[in-house]
Amino acid sequence: MTEKDYLKDISEIKDLMNRSSRFISLSGLSGIFAGLYAIAGAIVAYIFVFPKPGEYLYIHSWNFKIALLLLALVAIFSIVTAFLLTSKKAKKDNVKAWDTTTKRLLINFLIPLITGGIYIIIKINSQHYGLTASLMLIFYGLALVNASKYTVGNIKYLGYAEIVLGLICAALPGYGFWFWIAGFGLLHILYGSLMYLQEKKV
Repeated sequence: MTEKDYLKDISEIKDLMNRSSRFISLSGLSGIFAGLYAIAGAIVAYIFVFPKPGEYLYIHSWNFKIALLLLALVAIFSIVTAFLLTSKKAKKDNVKAWDTTTKRLLINFLIPLITGGIYIIIKINSQHYGLTASLMLIFYGLALVNASKYTVGNIKYLGYAEIVLGLICAALPGYGFWFWIAGFGLLHILYGSLMYLQEKKV
């Protein structure tokens, strides 16, 4: 074997080891659906939940509880869709979708996410609503970046984008709802579409 062949073999072995220690990339379609769910939930919230001019959204009010329910439904639909589509993708690629690496990914994803969720609940309970959307985007972005080292896909770039959007949202109070739609809706659709096109090329 020539030196070139040895280098090629070493590169392939390194790539194989790298992939074996990482979770497969999420299905691009799951990102698209997550974005669509977020936009659909936001539309329902805008029509039926948002307080009228001069009114406020209090933690014990009925519309606040409905907003939380919509948020929970968006999250549940997104998680179930991601699970089904990613499992299907893993089966197609003949790789395991759920193993030790998956557990590490979930732990690294959930630590910033749960921490952020608790912090947001504390702020809301203190009647501080202004930075809710910004904090959601920032902590979600941090969760994606923290979990990205265990996935093959470029999900960290989505995380970076969410963090930047969250910081801009914090600097522009009063537009949190629209930044939330941009972050959880449009960015997911854009990222999912790019991933889906990559999957089609493979």
